[in-house]
Amino acid sequence: MSIVSSIQESLVPVHREGYRFIAAFFVAAIVFGWLWAPLFYLGLLLTGWCAYFFRDPERVTPVSDDLVISPADGVISHIGPVVPPPELGLGEKPMLRISVFMNVFNCHVNRAPVRGKISGIFYKAGKFLSADLDKASSENERNSLVIESPHGDLAVVQIAGLVARRIVCWTENGHEIGVGERFGLIRFGSRLDVYMPDGAGSRVSLGQAAIAGETILAAWYDTAKSSPITKVS
Repeated sequence: MSIVSSIQESLVPVHREGYRFIAAFFVAAIVFGWLWAPLFYLGLLLTGWCAYFFRDPERVTPVSDDLVISPADGVISHIGPVVPPPELGLGEKPMLRISVFMNVFNCHVNRAPVRGKISGIFYKAGKFLSADLDKASSENERNSLVIESPHGDLAVVQIAGLVARRIVCWTENGHEIGVGERFGLIRFGSRLDVYMPDGAGSRVSLGQAAIAGETILAAWYDTAKSSPITKVS
């Protein structure tokens, strides 16, 4: 991302989930600054970072039933077949899984990778291992959505990380969700896994940067060329 893009994104609206944290950081800056002046400026810096963390930029989403769009900003940390978590009820057959790792400087608003009906929401308590570890998918605290997409059941899993202590999901069972629609966030630093139905092929590579609501993670190759792609913001 260019310097200009970073500055533009830092000026976008802040998600309401961040208001109380920003206020808390600012109050702490005043209190500690009263005790020792340099701490006030450090507190202001942290307050600015907190506002940046909870930014909620608009995105232009490719719209096609043959595409899977990234649900998170971050870096592609895993691509390959994996048996989905048992609570999802998707069976024991490996599915293509693509993981997006988010650090504390990424935008943490999560977006739906496909359109469809949410047929299940599953929360599972767990550990808080570093989210870039592969075993975090099975051992860490997580919240999962199963979406009935035009190509079959797809799952997107919010995974807490080493410093993440709160998974937020504001959608609900039975909701018809649109591709790119916001459905949750994680505080502070974490990962999202996407498990895809048969036929989906990856269109990203390990280490590649991903943008929530914009980057194409995968496509169904047999039909992707025949389906028109439009974009919505």
